[in-house]
Amino acid sequence: MTFSLFDHDAPHGEASRLVAFSSNRLERRSEHRTEGELGDALRDPATRYFAITQGRLAMRVNGSAPEGLLLADDIAAMQPHHEHAVLIGWDAAAARIAIPVRTAPDDLPEPFKAIDTRSVYRQALMDEETLGAYALGTSLVSWALANRYCGTCGSPMTPEAGGYRRKCKACNHTVFPRTDPVAIMLTIDEAGDRCLLGRSPHFPPGMYSCLAGFIEPGETMEDAVRRETLEESGITVGRVRYHASQPWPMPHSLMIGVYAEAKSLTIVPDTAELEDCRWFDRSETEAMLANVLGEDKASAPPPGAIAHRLMRDWLDWDRQGSRSQ
Repeated sequence: MTFSLFDHDAPHGEASRLVAFSSNRLERRSEHRTEGELGDALRDPATRYFAITQGRLAMRVNGSAPEGLLLADDIAAMQPHHEHAVLIGWDAAAARIAIPVRTAPDDLPEPFKAIDTRSVYRQALMDEETLGAYALGTSLVSWALANRYCGTCGSPMTPEAGGYRRKCKACNHTVFPRTDPVAIMLTIDEAGDRCLLGRSPHFPPGMYSCLAGFIEPGETMEDAVRRETLEESGITVGRVRYHASQPWPMPHSLMIGVYAEAKSLTIVPDTAELEDCRWFDRSETEAMLANVLGEDKASAPPPGAIAHRLMRDWLDWDRQGSRSQ
């Protein structure tokens, strides 16, 4: 009998806990904030900051390990935008603030260096909890900077609730942080033997990944999976099963990871989107996961990426199914 992951329990209780950016443990208190808390946190010497310059994180790099949480004295010379600071939460020690700085990445003073978000997580420059807090902070700063002016009347927006909302004093229009939902799917053939992966032109050499696309207004997640898979690969999808999600702070997306069951096999790729799209069997997929970012042969996205998790769990799920039969 053919094993189908659509009919069996997942190999993990909550796979979302196994991806990067998912371990934020800060106490947000987003519904119980006073207007003075951001100011109090800015004056507290115990507060730590994520300093963000043009979408990159300013990190101290002169110690044994890079540091991403900085003191007020550290960021003073970076020309911080206090008016766009966001109080992202509290841990047991003190408040945590994400703040944009005016100093350009190449002009940061020693011993600080601007590091892009992908490198921060791929190189494991932070522990998982700090990385999760940073994901929240950089997403909120990106949103705040994109909403400096009212979309209704054009007047300046004023931050409220520690930066968790922005309000126009001229017309009372209020905006809240946004999250853009993205469906990312590992499509499996009906026999359960192969998965569908594609290669975008901007990927590192040799890398293949799951197909993905934004969920459009008025569309269910399942229908987005079917539409995107058909548009990008020509493959028709039947059943869709949710597996895990991942905050993706570039700038503020939520990756919704699913498995999709292919109802056809002939690939007709969208060459405007993909350099290549093909089926990979289990042994090929296993080899790709072991060759993360290798340039001499096909490779998978790095551990921490939800695409890697979907591929890994498909293989583990199959082993679980084989044991249970």
